[in-house]
Amino acid sequence: MSMTSIGVPQAATNSTDVLRVARDYLELAKPKIAVLELVTVATAFYLAGHGAPQLPVLLHALIGTALVATSASAFNQWLERGSDALMPRTADRPLPAGRLGSRDVAWFGSITAVIGVCYLALAVNQVTACLGLLSWFLYVVVYTPLKRRSATNTAVGAVAGALPVLMGWTATGRAVDVNAATLFMIVFLWQFPHFMAIAWLYRRDYALAGMQMLTVVDPTGQRAGRQAVLAASVLVPVTLIPVLVSFATPIYGVAALTIGIAQLVCAAQFFRQLDESSARRLLRASLLYLPAILGLLTLVPLI
Repeated sequence: MSMTSIGVPQAATNSTDVLRVARDYLELAKPKIAVLELVTVATAFYLAGHGAPQLPVLLHALIGTALVATSASAFNQWLERGSDALMPRTADRPLPAGRLGSRDVAWFGSITAVIGVCYLALAVNQVTACLGLLSWFLYVVVYTPLKRRSATNTAVGAVAGALPVLMGWTATGRAVDVNAATLFMIVFLWQFPHFMAIAWLYRRDYALAGMQMLTVVDPTGQRAGRQAVLAASVLVPVTLIPVLVSFATPIYGVAALTIGIAQLVCAAQFFRQLDESSARRLLRASLLYLPAILGLLTLVPLI
C-alpha cells in the first residue's frame, strides 16, 4: 500500500494549510509594529510604577493592547486591500493576494477589537480601555482613510501610535502627568523622522496607490526633509525634560542628548541629500533611537 493511499500526504497538506492560514492571520496583526507598541506599554507601566510593576496587571495590559492593535492592523489592511494590490511591497499581503477573504478579516478585526477593549476595561481599568478604543478609532476610522486624502495623515497616525504609552501609564492606576506626557511626546515626535524616511523610500509605491503621503504631494522631498529635521530637533530638548523634573538621572540626560544629536545629524543629511542612502541611514537611526531612549529611561536609574 502506498503512502498516498493511507492518507499521510493529505494530513501533511492539511497541517501545511493550517500553518499557512495562521501565518496569514499573524501577518494581519503586523507583529513588528505590535511588538513595538507593547514595548512602549511595558516601559510606561514600569516607569509609572517606579520600577516595581504589578506583573499580573502588566500582563493584562499587554494582552488587551495586543488584541486592540491586532484589530487596528487588520482593519487597516481590510480598508486598504485595493491600494495594497497596487503596491509591489504590499501586493503579497493576505487580502490582496487572495489568501484570506475580506469578510473573514472583517470578522477577525471586529472580534479582536471587542474582546480587546472589554478585556482592558475588566482586567485593567476603564481609562486604559478608553485610550485603547481612541487609539483604534484614530488609526482605523481617521488615519487610514485620510491617507488617500491629505498628507496630514502622518500626524494623526503618530497620535494613534503614541497613545499606547498612556495606556501603559494609566494601567498602573496613575493619572497622566508631565512624565507621562513627555513619554507620549517622545514616541509621537519620533514617528516623523522614522516615517519620512519610509515615505521617501517607497514614494513611488505610494504614488501608484494614490496615497497622499508628503513625498507624493511634494515629490521634491523638501517638506518631508523639513519635517524630519524639525521633529528630530524638538526631540532633543523633549527627551531632557525627565532630567529637569527629576524623573531621570543626569547620566540619562547625557546619553539622550548624544543619541538625539546623532539622529538629528542623520535627519539633516537626509534633508540635504534626499536620496535613498540618506533615507536608509535615517531609518536605521530611528529604529535604534526609540529603543535606546526607552532603555535608558528604564535602566540608567539601576546603574
